[in-house]
Parts: sequence; C-alpha cells; structure tokens
Amino acid sequence: MNEFLKDLTPRQIVAELDQYIIGQHNAKRNVAIALRNRWRRMNAPADIRREIVPNNILMIGATGVGKTEIARRLAKLADAPFTKVEASKFTEVGYVGRDVESMVRDLVEQAVNMVKAAKKETVKARAQQLVEDIILDILIPPVKQPVTTGFMPNDSTRVPDSDAELNEKTRERFRDKIRSGEMDERKIEIDVQQSQTPNIGVMGTGMDELSMMNLQDMIGGMMPKRNRKRKVTIAEAKKLLLEEEAAKLIDMDEVKDEAIFKAENTGIIFIDEIDKIATNRSGGGGPDVSREGVQRDLLPIVEGSTVNTKYGTINTDHILFVAAGAFHVSKPSDLIPELQGRFPIRVELQSLSEDDFYQILKAPKNALTKQYEAMMAAESVDLTFQDEALREMARIAYEVNSEVENIGARRLQTVMSHLLNDFMFDIPDIIGPNAHLVVTKEMVQEKLSGLVQNRDLSQFIL
Repeated sequence: MNEFLKDLTPRQIVAELDQYIIGQHNAKRNVAIALRNRWRRMNAPADIRREIVPNNILMIGATGVGKTEIARRLAKLADAPFTKVEASKFTEVGYVGRDVESMVRDLVEQAVNMVKAAKKETVKARAQQLVEDIILDILIPPVKQPVTTGFMPNDSTRVPDSDAELNEKTRERFRDKIRSGEMDERKIEIDVQQSQTPNIGVMGTGMDELSMMNLQDMIGGMMPKRNRKRKVTIAEAKKLLLEEEAAKLIDMDEVKDEAIFKAENTGIIFIDEIDKIATNRSGGGGPDVSREGVQRDLLPIVEGSTVNTKYGTINTDHILFVAAGAFHVSKPSDLIPELQGRFPIRVELQSLSEDDFYQILKAPKNALTKQYEAMMAAESVDLTFQDEALREMARIAYEVNSEVENIGARRLQTVMSHLLNDFMFDIPDIIGPNAHLVVTKEMVQEKLSGLVQNRDLSQFIL
C-alpha cells in the first residue's frame, strides 16, 4: 500500500471526501476505516496478514445520493486500481452475456495501466533524450569522428577543426532548439511502429473471453512488426516517439508482477445495481433463475478465489468489494444468505435534503456552478451566482424530486442545463467576450419556477 496512507488517518480520509461529497457521514466513516485497514493489514505480522480479510461494504440508497462517487474518490485517494461494474450486465453461466470473472480481469487491466504509467514517468527523462537523438539524426545525420592520436585539449572556445566536431556542435544547438519548442512546427518524416494484431471474432466456438484474448495476443505476437513512414511536425513526433521509446525501456514482466500485487492487495471493485439481481426466491422460473445464478457466480469471487487473466493468475481474497443498490423493489435480505454474509458492513445513505442541494451547488471542488464558470471563462465570459439564486435552484430541484422520480443530485444537472442553455447557445455570437453574467434569484424563478407551478415537469425527467 502506498506509504503516504500511513499519514492519512480515517478522519483525514473523511475530510478529503468532504471536499467532493456532501453529507453521508456514516458511509464516509465506514469507507475510511476500510481504506485505513488496507494499510494496517499490509503492515501486520506476516503470519496473520493472510488471515485478515477486508470488510466488504453494501451501500443502500436512492440513485444520485453519492454511492458511486464515494467509491471512486476513495480509489483515487488511495491510488488504487478501481473498476465499476453493473451487476445487471452479468448473466448466469450458460446464458449469453458477460461472466463475472471479467470484472477481475478489468481490475488487473486497470492495475497494469497504472503501473505502466508510473514506470513511464521514471524513464521519461531517458526516453526524451533518445527521442531527441532520433529527431537529430533525421535533421542532422551524425558525422563519424576520425581516429586521432595524441592529446586534444578540452577547450570550448577552440574553433572546431574537423567536420565531426562542427557536426556535434551544430547538433547540440539544434537539441536546445528542439527542447525549447522553437522547431515544433517543422515537419519531418519518421518511422512509426504499426500494430499488426488482428481483431478476431469467432462465432459458435464456445470460447470464453480470456481464451479469445490469449488467442488474439498469440497471433499478434507471431505476426511481424511493421514500420510505417509518417510525415509529422516535430511536436507530434516527440509525442509518438516518446511512447515507443518509453515502452522499450520498461520491463513488462516487472510491470505484470507489480500490477498483480497491486490489484490483489489494494484493488477496489464497485458492484453497482446489485439490487437488480436480488430475487424474492418465492419459486418459479424466468429471469429470477438467472438472477440467483449471477449471485452464485459472484459468491466465489467475493469470498476469494483464483482468476486467470492474460497477465497471470490473481487471488481475490483481499480485494475490497463495495456493492450498492437502491433496493426500491427488493430488499438486501432478498440476496442469497451466502452473499449477504460477504458484505458484513451495511451503510444506508440518506436522501438529499434542500440544504444538501444548496451545499452541493456551492461547496465541492467540482461543484456544477464552478464547472459552468470554468466553461464560460474559456469564452472570456464572467459568470457568477448570487447566494439567493443557489438556494432557489436547490429548492426547485428538491421540489421536482419530490413531485416526480427522485434521482438525487443528478436533478441539479438538468436544472442547471435548463437555466443556462440559452446563454451557452448565445456565446460567443450574441454574448461577446468580457461580458459579465450574474444569475439572480429572479432569473431562476423566471426560467424554472413556472414549470414547477404548472406541474409541467416533463423537461426534468431524464
């Protein structure tokens, strides 16, 4: 686990989550404890470390109250591999659909990408130098230094007395220009490696997803690599060549081992819409059979099993599973008992109040109001919201949620869009640069309140 988590206490984790998510303190406390427990387990004595299993969490709450956002921010905070899946996308073995093991393979893929990105940063300086050498070789091919005897003084003021020395000095001057970006617009011709991996589709073979991936990788590995010449600017060449040169400097075996370890010990899998696979088990067939089958397929993954991936086998014993569902129709007790037992921590998220909506518009780092301000600032238009306007928007969003379907904080996106769409359309043709727009309570009432009073709420239904 990352060393910085040693100094990140549960209280500090909650404080970090508070910057993006309003309310839901109970849920934040539980996920903060779960995250801190990952570090605690990694630093426990080796003989007990294998025995400490994560306390998987089941979040219960209506849509739009922050379930997914809590899990996503938690993974980002921990710099941990994170994948989100919808339980309703899976089908029982024997039915057509994705198998449950694919979520573990997705997690490993995410871990590989994270480790690869980190490794690229460590070799970036070396790769940049190699890229500069390649570009210089195209612009000014090197001249071989003739064999000389005797001592040559290292004097930078001495006039070069050979073509090789003059060539080297010219190359160094051009290297400085390439680094500073002076030559970014100049076009050169480079060799770019072209992937020859075919996209294979095989029907009626009964092959699973992993077998298909392995077959595709095997055929891709057998086919020769081809270089294709491309005429690009030096700026574009630097990007293309940097990827290739950095990839050559990275040991992929080391990446795979590190990614597997990272996924096994710090990975977080978020299973959304788990209530959609719950069934009352009152008998009968149809879709209920498949739903219970998905639960039984999920069970060994959540309990702890070994899953084959194209990067190697991964053990799911210590992956943290966070499941979430609205449970409007079904109840958590409708899940099979074995699966219920694998989610011992149950957290009920509260529906958002009018004041919560106001805080969501005002407080978070990524608040919708700040997003719209940033988008308009890109057009040199200054947008501000009066405090009374924010409260009025919160009131309308809460009222619409009460009258129609409660979709939580997502309702604010619809309200904001309806309020500001006319301005977004008129910029920059009618509303020019350096304009100042102030959203007032009266403006909000004029654009939105009439719809609420007339109960014509169709425009708010997503």
